[in-house]
Amino acid sequence: MSGHSKWTQIKHQKSITDQKRGRLFSKLLNSVAIAALTDPNPNTNIRLRTAIQKAKSNNVPQENIERAIKRATDKNENLEELILEAYGPGGIAVLIEAITDNKNRTVSEIKKILGDLNCKWAEVGSVRWAFEENRGEGDRWKAKFPQTPPPDIVDQIKNLTTSLENHDDVQKVFTNATF
Repeated sequence: MSGHSKWTQIKHQKSITDQKRGRLFSKLLNSVAIAALTDPNPNTNIRLRTAIQKAKSNNVPQENIERAIKRATDKNENLEELILEAYGPGGIAVLIEAITDNKNRTVSEIKKILGDLNCKWAEVGSVRWAFEENRGEGDRWKAKFPQTPPPDIVDQIKNLTTSLENHDDVQKVFTNATF
């Protein structure tokens, strides 16, 4: 029975879940820090309050949330919010929200992902016109002109969104595709 240790299996599974959880915590804490840049008081900053609620609902410890707010108010870390634009398979419009401390690195990594999946980088404003900003609860961007893609490219679009969302700096990916 060599190589069949139950502890090895548990350790492997725990490692995978810890990595996923750490990546989620990182994204949530970056969104808290970005929201705290304008006003660190959650009573007057609705965006910060929403980010904190989302972090708490995903079991992020309170100390980590407080550290993220302190990090934003100290201004030591240069976090920046980016909205990147691209065209996916079949000409589907793609908006990518990212939070990063190094804009050049994030942009080049996202361009690499897009290039590997045969998608095209778009200039600022060339895709955003197809979306309207939602100021209420829920998703920030909503497609003005939703499109139903052909069945042969639906998997490509899903693969694109999954690949982008797995990037550490990417917060959310929006498309005008409806499935």
